[in-house]
Amino acid sequence: MYNGIINVYKEKGFTSHDVVAKLRGILGQKKIGHTGTLDPDAQGVLPVCLGRGTKLCDMLTDKDKEYEAELYLGIETDTQDLSGKVLSRSEVTVGEKQVFDVIMSFIGTYEQIPPMYSAIKVNGRKLYDLARSGQIVERHPRTVTIQDIDILEMKLPFVKMKVHCSKGTYIRTLCHDIGEKLGCHGCMSSLVRTRVSFFDVSASITLDKVSQFKAEGRLNSFIVPVDRFFDAMPALYDDGENDKLLSNGNPFCAHGKILYDEVRVYKKNGTFVGIYRYEPSSKIYSPVKIFYDSSEE
Repeated sequence: MYNGIINVYKEKGFTSHDVVAKLRGILGQKKIGHTGTLDPDAQGVLPVCLGRGTKLCDMLTDKDKEYEAELYLGIETDTQDLSGKVLSRSEVTVGEKQVFDVIMSFIGTYEQIPPMYSAIKVNGRKLYDLARSGQIVERHPRTVTIQDIDILEMKLPFVKMKVHCSKGTYIRTLCHDIGEKLGCHGCMSSLVRTRVSFFDVSASITLDKVSQFKAEGRLNSFIVPVDRFFDAMPALYDDGENDKLLSNGNPFCAHGKILYDEVRVYKKNGTFVGIYRYEPSSKIYSPVKIFYDSSEE
């Protein structure tokens, strides 16, 4: 079984679930999970967790992301991108300076209303299912953060921009909101996700490449080990005295060990066990998240 994270470049036409399904066939294993959806028309970085790495799915979903998007001013669609039905068109009379100022005004925290065409659930049903049946329901705004926006090119009515944002941000909704603030409508005409955490588009590989590298026996060199995700955390290597406790994911005594709030713990043979937290009251390290599986050693 493959364990870790693979940086997949999701191509147009595939859903995130399609990528997972195809990887299951290519790799011959079921334990695979993605780390946040990309619309079928969107492209770019989709970290996919394999084997023990699936325990990282929720952590990667929470990470900041970067996108390169194209805003198309003067048009409004029901999906907030070009895949949807055109609801209205407006003449774009605003100048570049006004467009720039309005786009920059979105840097920071703002309340974003999720689009109807999204996977968010309301009363147990996904919004896009409701939208496809012709229903529009009230959506509560969600607080998102736009850390930075860099204008890459402006040839009105098109604006190419790089967006660094928090989890849960809909770039097509950002494009829509910019258009509304300018008074001429707007939608997203293209989207490439360029980064999720430390997974960058420059190191991503397509599904065809995954299949090729597996056939050539060199796929492991493209799979990021689970413990790499915790590189910023201090490492604690056990001297062997707690081998049985670690093998079972149990707490162990911190006696004689360097004390940290949280550490990535390794067995004496260098095998990564998981993340532990120091408990001052009992002077032990307690497991936070265990990735070790004794059956695979």
